[in-house]
Amino acid sequence: MSENVSVDEHPVLDVIAVGAHPDDVEIACGGTVAKLVQQGYRVGIVDLTDGEPTPGSPGPEVRLAEAQRAAEVLGAEVRVTLDLPNRRLFDGFEARLALARELRRYRPRLVLGLGDRTPMASPDHLQASLITDAAVFYSRLTKWDEHFEGLPTHTISKHLHFFLAFRTLAPVPSDGLVVDIGDTLEKKLASIGAYESQFPPERHGVLDRFRIFAQQQGMAAGFAAGEVLASPTALGTSDLMGLLFGP
Repeated sequence: MSENVSVDEHPVLDVIAVGAHPDDVEIACGGTVAKLVQQGYRVGIVDLTDGEPTPGSPGPEVRLAEAQRAAEVLGAEVRVTLDLPNRRLFDGFEARLALARELRRYRPRLVLGLGDRTPMASPDHLQASLITDAAVFYSRLTKWDEHFEGLPTHTISKHLHFFLAFRTLAPVPSDGLVVDIGDTLEKKLASIGAYESQFPPERHGVLDRFRIFAQQQGMAAGFAAGEVLASPTALGTSDLMGLLFGP
């Protein structure tokens, strides 16, 4: 792993995954996070809100402790929780700046963020997608130092979307990239299970749904389990065989 440290003594990360609430990243791309860590990359998670209030949780300190345990299960090096409001999360200037500061602080090459709305689920997810898109752009803007606490500009090389739309009859999106998480599926499920306030014993059947969904997504690409990512811009390669068959 790289030992680089940014100018403000925060670790330089390879990847940051951004969720609206603690457990979004675990549910949508926890297997991918664990896989990246397994491959030697430095990964961080940013939650835009603390997810509180929420049914079943005695308070934010419990949810934050669960989030840290989940990050440890996945091997994430850093987990940051921003002070934005759950249930009232809206794309706006201050929210964009708050996330862009974290991107400048940790300087990732790749950002993973929510990619779409989630019908019949929290509208915060769509707002998180908009905030992340804007923050990736804001991170590289020059001549705006007064908004960034002295943090230098940073250009994100790649931005990919993950998805929480489970109430669908087909993979979302059907032309996405499937990450093989066959050997990290159990870590993904264990990280979700760390949220005992959200998934008490009587709700453990939900974990079976997440397992089956990952298996279905993986089977589409010939894997035992998978997670779908998509790029909002065209992807290209100068190494077609490496892309198709790996190093």
